[in-house]
Amino acid sequence: MSRTIAIMFAACTVLGATTAQGQIKTIAGAHRTEVATVETVDVDKRRVTLRMANGHLRSVDVPEATRLAQVKVGDRVQATYYDNIIIRRKASGEADVDTLQAVATTGSSAQPGGTSATQQTVTATVERIDLEAPAIALTGPRQWRYESKVQDRNALAQLAVGDRVDITWTDATLVSVVPAAK
Repeated sequence: MSRTIAIMFAACTVLGATTAQGQIKTIAGAHRTEVATVETVDVDKRRVTLRMANGHLRSVDVPEATRLAQVKVGDRVQATYYDNIIIRRKASGEADVDTLQAVATTGSSAQPGGTSATQQTVTATVERIDLEAPAIALTGPRQWRYESKVQDRNALAQLAVGDRVDITWTDATLVSVVPAAK
């Protein structure tokens, strides 16, 4: 019988207001898959050490994984990582948002695994726009600052210094474990 453990880890930033109130731009991010081999499993500490394809070791905390005791040294792990960013211009007078929420669930008995997510909503202000580079600089709560090159000049041209935006970052990882061959 094949055993598979599916574990979903996500760090999500979610927009707090409806999309009808401002323009939205989604910036597609990375999507990559890595394969690793289980080196150690510490069920008590909820930690697995993996040997990555490049030979490096990586310890991973798996607090919500179900059936962790079934994972054995030599099992193969396939992890797929996803990320993207969503930016939405806020309507005039709309309240700033700065929230953080963590969510965790476990899988069903038919499909062992677990889900862990963090959701954060952040309002930032456009401090600088450079259409030649093209690049943008933003500031937000708790003295947060961010500068980045921008691929879409047309989207950048629709913003102005002083605009307030809600930013959504989404990172997710889906991991499946396949038993080592006997």
